[in-house]
Amino acid sequence: MLRKLFPHPYLTLLLVVTWMLLVNHLKLGSLVFALILGIIIPIITAPYWPDRPALRNPIAIIGYVLIVLYDIVKSNFIVAGIVLFKPSSQLQSAWVTVPLDLRSPEAITVLAGTITMTPGTLTADMSGDGRALLVHCLHAPDPEEVRDEIKTRYEARLMRIFE
Repeated sequence: MLRKLFPHPYLTLLLVVTWMLLVNHLKLGSLVFALILGIIIPIITAPYWPDRPALRNPIAIIGYVLIVLYDIVKSNFIVAGIVLFKPSSQLQSAWVTVPLDLRSPEAITVLAGTITMTPGTLTADMSGDGRALLVHCLHAPDPEEVRDEIKTRYEARLMRIFE
């Protein structure tokens, strides 16, 4: 019964928290509506998600989110400095191929989204076999360093969470 009501409990929780952040005030009516959305949307979309993503270490998600938020804030300042003070002739844009050890589609999606959310980088494509991401960097004097940082800072943590 509980599995039918909450086919994807993490999605329910995410929807409730997101709705409450969007309305930006804590009132009973907003919470009730958030719970209705958090229950109905996963029930409607459940046929399109036959399997739940396996989370091996859900607590590690908190650390991952904090690191990503820190990197987003830091990258905003770096990109602002590049845009405001670095002449375009000194920019060293680069395409970086990041080989993937991740196999879970959900983990790869989170990694690609993380890269795209971080200012100065953009996930542009994934290889046909799903074993590499193509990332564009606004300024990357050392593309190998960018690749290694993505693998150690993000991919390794996602492997602990998903695989």
